[in-house]
Amino acid sequence: MNAQPAAVAVPEPPLAVLLELTHRCPLACPYCSNPLQLVGLRQELDTAQWQRVLEQAAELGVLQAHFSGGEPTLRKDLADLLRHARAHGLYCNLITSGVGVTRERLQELQRAGLDHLQLSLQDSRADGADRIAGYAGAHARKLALARWCGELELPLTLNAVIHRHNAERVGEMIELAVELGAGRLEVAHTQYYGWGLRNRAALLPTRAQFDAASAAVAAARERLRGRLTIDYVTPDYYARRPKPCMGGWGRRFVNITPEGKVLPCHAAETIDGLQFDSVLERGLGEIWRDSDAFNRYRGTAWMPDPCRGCEHRERDWGGCRCQALALSGRADTLDPVCEKSPDHAGLRALAERESQAPAPEFVYRRPGR
Repeated sequence: MNAQPAAVAVPEPPLAVLLELTHRCPLACPYCSNPLQLVGLRQELDTAQWQRVLEQAAELGVLQAHFSGGEPTLRKDLADLLRHARAHGLYCNLITSGVGVTRERLQELQRAGLDHLQLSLQDSRADGADRIAGYAGAHARKLALARWCGELELPLTLNAVIHRHNAERVGEMIELAVELGAGRLEVAHTQYYGWGLRNRAALLPTRAQFDAASAAVAAARERLRGRLTIDYVTPDYYARRPKPCMGGWGRRFVNITPEGKVLPCHAAETIDGLQFDSVLERGLGEIWRDSDAFNRYRGTAWMPDPCRGCEHRERDWGGCRCQALALSGRADTLDPVCEKSPDHAGLRALAERESQAPAPEFVYRRPGR
């Protein structure tokens, strides 16, 4: 007999808020997970509006503010926003490509209240990294920024996105993280949303590449224990069980887009039929607690069989709704990553087929496309 689904309770405050200050970015990465339709400069929230968001986040009980994009350092008011966040007791993390950030700007941001920096890493080698970024010289600029973090004693995390064109160099990327003095490295296989989904056939690693990368991570974790923390995000298309996307829909995380829409995850706008409230019209706390979009897939009551009777239902929270939509055509069905899904076998066959075929050319994310 299936267990009864739990009712949606008043949610705990989110741990973190991701502030997408802008969709503007100097890079053209083919795995970009931002929406296909980007928000323009004129639609971005202004300084005062973002400051109100930070105030409301602190009132709600949020602990961490993650400043992201696009490229958040393109915002001239970033230091002002950091100061405002710190004044309201928020831990401040910057997620950046590192391109265009000078040592002087980094010092300014640190003085304003920056606690931690996350730097994207496209490859261990300049030619591969610059090819993925679509930006000549990007890799050298990233390495310089990472070294400045060490000089300024600013905690650093490197985020390495893995795909078929760099999977063999996971070991080199781990060694580079050690050399640069990073405290944490996230080795994350590409997640196929937005532009990444468009380039899936060019990016999917083979099963052999995935296995080799996983072995490299496991060996490095043992060897570097206590020296470098390594997080590992596996490619969903080879998994047997779904991951708890964002810790579960509407449970621990809130995403705010450049124009102020409040989302349970960065890809949620792909789901038709959901209305996402704006911080320009409702308070952040009210949206978090009461909006239909957050409550639609929060908890377990929404789940179909066999999810609602599954022993893992409060571990993976049904997996990813956006991925279920992209691969099965419905957001309210099983995530095809789950081996119990009727679409699971087809997903595995797709992964094997696309990863074994010759990789097509990248479709870069350029302005105006």
